[in-house]
Amino acid sequence: MDSIDFTKFFWFFKPTEYSITADKVVFSTCPGTDFWQRTYYGFRNDNAHSFVTKVEDTEFTFEVKAHFKLQKLFDQCGIVIYQNSDNWVKASLEYDRENVSKLGSVVTNLGYSDWASTDVDSSITDVYYRLSRRGQDFCIDTSLDGEEYHLMRIFHMHKQLSFVNVGVYACSPNRSSVEAAFTNMSFSKCKWESFVGPDDKG
Repeated sequence: MDSIDFTKFFWFFKPTEYSITADKVVFSTCPGTDFWQRTYYGFRNDNAHSFVTKVEDTEFTFEVKAHFKLQKLFDQCGIVIYQNSDNWVKASLEYDRENVSKLGSVVTNLGYSDWASTDVDSSITDVYYRLSRRGQDFCIDTSLDGEEYHLMRIFHMHKQLSFVNVGVYACSPNRSSVEAAFTNMSFSKCKWESFVGPDDKG
């Protein structure tokens, strides 16, 4: 898998305003949109705008550059795996306050979400994401320049996956609307190196 064919992509929770060209996807978020299930906060939300494609390969890497000028609390933009309301993953830049945003991820297994994040400067508007799959296990790396990547997290999906719906997403849980732009999308052979344990090194 090398080139992107947007005719094979489809929407979960289509936004009102969007534009798709040969190498770019742009859309505006609608207020009150988000993904979250149950854990701690109690509430459930299942309507974040997601533009995805079905991938049956058990090993691959998906890469994309996301541009998003965050404005209001919880505005977010990044990558997504969305199978159904109880099984999905999102990794994104999320607005927190004037000088601090969150670069984080949520993995939802069997209806329960977690959240892991790190603080970053709110002046950041561009993040490169690299999502890799090896069977039921996944790895997300991020970069601010598209050259030097850093591990965000490794995770496991408990529900058996014969395919994954993978792509990009953005949402605005509160009363706001912002524009998200996605470029540099690509699929390739898995760039996540196979694990070599202590017993395998000789």
